[in-house]
Amino acid sequence: MTDLTRALVLVDIQQEYFTGPLHIQYPTPEDSLPKILAAIDAAEANDVPIVVVQHTAGEDAPVFNPTLPGFALHPEIERRRTPAWKALTKQYGSVFAGTDLLEWLRENGVDTVTLVGYMTNNCIIASAAQAETYGIAAEVLSDATGAISIGNDAGYVDARTVHTTLMALMNSNFAAVEPTDTWIAAVGSGQPLAKDNLPTSAMAGAERFAK
Repeated sequence: MTDLTRALVLVDIQQEYFTGPLHIQYPTPEDSLPKILAAIDAAEANDVPIVVVQHTAGEDAPVFNPTLPGFALHPEIERRRTPAWKALTKQYGSVFAGTDLLEWLRENGVDTVTLVGYMTNNCIIASAAQAETYGIAAEVLSDATGAISIGNDAGYVDARTVHTTLMALMNSNFAAVEPTDTWIAAVGSGQPLAKDNLPTSAMAGAERFAK
């Protein structure tokens, strides 16, 4: 056993991501939501505290408007929610920005956050990157998160490429990345997930793509 103390952070599992233009595309919600629920069950079975996060863009916004249905948690998350869960609302990508999450983690002796939810290409990567600046270890469950395809003046990228690229990127520095089943086993044994590092990831990448 180690001295690892985790919290499972449910990031923006809101109705906005299940319909409309922000509908998660890879992995699909049909695939990722059951993994999120399995992580919740494992956390509760092992006394891992749970944080539930909702994003707000304000009452004048077309999306993430707290007065509109899209702001609500998915019904499966709401059904499992208990008063013991730490609830917070955020206005920025990172779960740390403008919230009291860091203080709550420190007050409860938590040194590792496990991130699940949406989106890989926004709030998950932002939260994992900011965790590092606070000395908080981050874990990301690759099949319990999801991305969308994106396009703008800088280019167009499909959701699968976005997701798989960011998983590899985070595992190279910001977070330990594994599927949910591997995390559940680690929780049961009290062990951390293994994380790569930038030098070894760089060498492996150079070797794979050497001309």
